[in-house]
Amino acid sequence: MSSIFTKIINREIPAYIVAENDNHIAFLDIFPVAPGHVLVVPKKETDKLFDLSEQEYVELMWFAYRVAKAMEKAFPEANRIGMAVIGLEVPHVHVHLVPINRMSDRNFEKKIRMTDEQFAEISRRIAENFKELYG
Repeated sequence: MSSIFTKIINREIPAYIVAENDNHIAFLDIFPVAPGHVLVVPKKETDKLFDLSEQEYVELMWFAYRVAKAMEKAFPEANRIGMAVIGLEVPHVHVHLVPINRMSDRNFEKKIRMTDEQFAEISRRIAENFKELYG
C-alpha cells in the first residue's frame, strides 16, 4: 500500500509543493510545528533513512540543503532552519525543515493551526525563492 507521501508524489492527493526534482519533492507539513514547516521526501518509497543507499542519502540531503536555503530567504526573521529526521509518523523517509528561533519551536508534539491562505502564501514564498536560487 502506498504511503501518504507517495500519494502526494503521484498527485493523488493535494499538497503545498515548494520544490521538486526527478527524485525528490518538498511540501508543507499540513500539521506544522511552526509556520513554514517543510517535509523533504525522496520519490522512491523507502521506510527508513538508513535503508537508502549512500548515494540516495547524499542526494536527499543535497536537495534538503537547497530547500533550506530557499526557506532562509522566505523566513529572514528565523534564526535558523532546524532539521530533524524522526521517521515514525509515516513509513516513508522524510526530513523535517522548520524555521526556528529557539529549541521549543521544534516541539513535534505541539502542532499549530493555519488557514489555507497562510499555507498558500508560505508555499508561494518558499517556491519563488527556490526557483530564484536554483532555476
